[in-house]
Amino acid sequence: MKELLRTTDPTIIAWASALLQGEGIETFEIDVHMSILDGSLGILPRRLMVMDRDLFIARAVLTDNEIPTGQ
Repeated sequence: MKELLRTTDPTIIAWASALLQGEGIETFEIDVHMSILDGSLGILPRRLMVMDRDLFIARAVLTDNEIPTGQ
């Protein structure tokens, strides 16, 4: 798996996941429960992962929808 997106904003993760699932690209969110370690302040970023084979298309989908991927 490859990291596609890293953000502290859970709405961006949800939006990006919905867009990618609409294109048939499976996503996996990691670091979701890390907020327990920082006292639920939301300062630790969450990461959205995709399969290696889907990375190019997933970046294109997010770029088309003006979601920065931080390449």
